Amino acid sequence: MIVGERKPFEEIKESLRGYKKVLILGCGTCVSVCMAGGEKEVELLATQLRMANKLNNEDAEIKEATIQRQCDREYIEPIMKMIEECDVVLSMACGAGVQMVSDFSELIPVMPGLNTRFIGVADGEGSWSEKCRACGNCVLGEHAGICPITRCPKSILNGPCGGSQLGKCETDPNRDCAWALIYDRLIKQGKLDNIINIAPPKDFRTQDFPATQVNEAYVKAEMEEVHSQ
Repeated sequence: MIVGERKPFEEIKESLRGYKKVLILGCGTCVSVCMAGGEKEVELLATQLRMANKLNNEDAEIKEATIQRQCDREYIEPIMKMIEECDVVLSMACGAGVQMVSDFSELIPVMPGLNTRFIGVADGEGSWSEKCRACGNCVLGEHAGICPITRCPKSILNGPCGGSQLGKCETDPNRDCAWALIYDRLIKQGKLDNIINIAPPKDFRTQDFPATQVNEAYVKAEMEEVHSQ
């Protein structure tokens, strides 16, 4: 999932300065799971802003809403009327959600309420760690399901480097060496011979910016529809 964290309150408050009608828009998927931008977080932030406005004798109407996903047009369209009634939207989604809402409401400024951190997993209650860089050329199959691009600070594809000691990374004694983890798991899987395979240089052509993807099944269906007419 995409992991984000709320921006500092003072930064959020400053970004909303001068606006009289504010919509705090939450996202009910990734950032809700990591407790950064879901319905509860929207309610808490709205309360903080109202209290701050009252203390500073500032008059601003704070509205709240949370949709299932801000990165999907089908959830944005039903709330467009609410958005258009406001002066600014504070999006509590990842960067993709902020931009999607902005595309729909070009006349209304959309401010980010979160900092998007990484694609990761839950390690435990209230704790997440990065596991994927979305590099576009997945090598997990060759590395026992452990990503050397993400989990090695040097992103070494043919490791380990000479700096690891006792299974720990030279950059941080508390960080496991990714290649030690790969080695141990390959042993468990009976595939240690994989470690002598030389991985080719990373093909960065797969990382075009901004990237797009179209499902072939949809393209085929559209073409068949055109030909049938």
